[in-house]
Amino acid sequence: MSESTASHSDDAALLRIDGPVATITLNRPAAFNSINLAIAQRLEQLAAEIEASDAIRVVVIEGEGRAFCAGGDLQTIGAAAEANTVTPVVGELLKHYHAFIETLRRMPKLSLSSVHGSAAGAGMGLAFVTDLCIAAEDARFTPAYAKIGVSPDGGSTVGIVGTVGTRRALQIFLAEDSFTAQQAHEWGLVAKIVPATELKAATRQLAERLAQNPPAAIAGTKSLIYQAATTPVRQQLDAEEHKIIMAMHTEDFRVAVKKFTSKSK
Repeated sequence: MSESTASHSDDAALLRIDGPVATITLNRPAAFNSINLAIAQRLEQLAAEIEASDAIRVVVIEGEGRAFCAGGDLQTIGAAAEANTVTPVVGELLKHYHAFIETLRRMPKLSLSSVHGSAAGAGMGLAFVTDLCIAAEDARFTPAYAKIGVSPDGGSTVGIVGTVGTRRALQIFLAEDSFTAQQAHEWGLVAKIVPATELKAATRQLAERLAQNPPAAIAGTKSLIYQAATTPVRQQLDAEEHKIIMAMHTEDFRVAVKKFTSKSK
């Protein structure tokens, strides 16, 4: 691990790398991992390092302590509102945090949120802007934005609208106080629900399963799937052709096909 990724236990977010799986742990447990400038800057930095590493295929995002993430740090934001400095303070916070979210969506690796306890506001957004979400049975998701008179941020509308569509998204943000992991699973937001005591092990298992996919398969599939909704059919078909031919030039493909064809004789 390079100097810059070496995590110290007092960092706002920690990075651990086990083979092809990187784990980012939000590390402000006393503040329920709420997002302040320190955590946003650290997340942007960690995401850039993960994106630059060819060895990593999957990144897990989890929260230390009793909650996954309680959203934006309202102490900081409330103080800025009182002092009339919201534009620079929140602007700076979101510049770094949104850079992190953009990197998660763009990078040719899979991101998996592992949610226990509460995921509220931007924390709920984070749970669902990753590529996949695994949740403990007791996880609770709380939109929290409308309640304090604001609209969603942190990629909340990116992940949720893409998954559930416009009307369900309006319902979630404006008509739900909070919802369970079970509801989130029914709406397609959560891939898997497990007992809280099994979350760590099940997350590891799912991350390792995802990491078995060769890099070209992950990269091609992720970019095609995210562009499918907004790309004209012909252009999407061309993109499919381009990506599959690129992947067929890899050693992973040649080995797998050889194995398959020798079996079928």
